[in-house]
Amino acid sequence: MKKLGVIGGLGPLATAYFYELITNMTDVSCDQDHIEIIIDSKPGIPDRTGFIIGKSDKSPLPQMIEAGKLLESCGAQVIAIPCITAHYFHEDLVNNINVPIINLIEETVGYLKDAGCKNVGIMATDGTVQSGLFQKELARQGMGSVVPDAKHQADVMHLIYENVKLGRPVDMDRFFGVKTTLREAGADVIILGCTELSVIKADYKVGAGFIDGLEVLARKSVNMCEAPLKSEYNDLITK
Repeated sequence: MKKLGVIGGLGPLATAYFYELITNMTDVSCDQDHIEIIIDSKPGIPDRTGFIIGKSDKSPLPQMIEAGKLLESCGAQVIAIPCITAHYFHEDLVNNINVPIINLIEETVGYLKDAGCKNVGIMATDGTVQSGLFQKELARQGMGSVVPDAKHQADVMHLIYENVKLGRPVDMDRFFGVKTTLREAGADVIILGCTELSVIKADYKVGAGFIDGLEVLARKSVNMCEAPLKSEYNDLITK
């Protein structure tokens, strides 16, 4: 099996959950069958959304490149980044690190295309939404996209930054309010496009019609590291 490197800490809870997902997804008979994983947890990397939307002049890119080069020097053969907003910098990272870096955006959208989805709702940070990471890739692969209005986008940010990142109880009324508005706008499936939202899905019943970007990343990591995948993770859209 290949060795996986993880640029982590963006945020720490999402990285911990990502490690748990990979462990649970791998079909093993003993500890020694698991993938070897190197995690560089760097919570001090500047906030990705703040930089992307112009609220901060501190770019996270230099420290992300530093983390990637460290993982490369430690023998990582595949790199994953369990932070969706950080994929805004994917091309720059690829140009500076000599190890394949999984593109969570492309993988998630490709999965939805194969599943026959037509119009996709997006729950993500302001940075991911305003930069159009998912919208552009959905359009490129022939699908439509729906994003929350300003009020409900503020609710998404509250869930991410005021609830999960601070370790506080999740306001599920806000979550389901966003879900309802995206459904009413025509979304036939909704991307949980922030790893903090993945943590919500792990702890709460979110209902049918969601795909979790972090689960897509974990599954692709298992496959690229050439480890066996448990069959129950072939279908990632909630029922």
